[in-house]
Amino acid sequence: MPLDRYDRKILKILQQDGHISNQTLSERIGLSPSPCLRRVKALEESGMIEGYRALVNAKQLGLSLMALIHISMDQHTPERFANFEKKISELDEVLECLLITGQAADYQLKVIVKDMDAFQMLLLNKITRIKGVSGVHSSFVLRRVVDRTTLPIEEH
Repeated sequence: MPLDRYDRKILKILQQDGHISNQTLSERIGLSPSPCLRRVKALEESGMIEGYRALVNAKQLGLSLMALIHISMDQHTPERFANFEKKISELDEVLECLLITGQAADYQLKVIVKDMDAFQMLLLNKITRIKGVSGVHSSFVLRRVVDRTTLPIEEH
């Protein structure tokens, strides 16, 4: 879907505030409310806007330990990878699972848990029990330096 300057502005603003009213959005981008709403609906229907979510404060939920886990698989077969991806996607503690290259690992996970005991339970009772997991290397996040959910959108 080709994007014009209004679409790009809409996307930038909605990434920052998905709860904004159509009236306020239309004022900020310089369109009247009806065409603005039509554009938002078109962006949603095209799949450019995938959905809307609330950003929840992890620390207030008691989730204070974030870790990056590199996972190595014993076999590089489609079946082994599909099974791992299915099982790992069922774990609520896994925020992100990336199939990667350039490392000794096959996957990188970003996980969040309450504390070290919860991390140990996740790692030993769930992740390492997935068939095919042969190696695990964990790093713990000390501080988030950059933490954004917005994608870079160039204005033309």
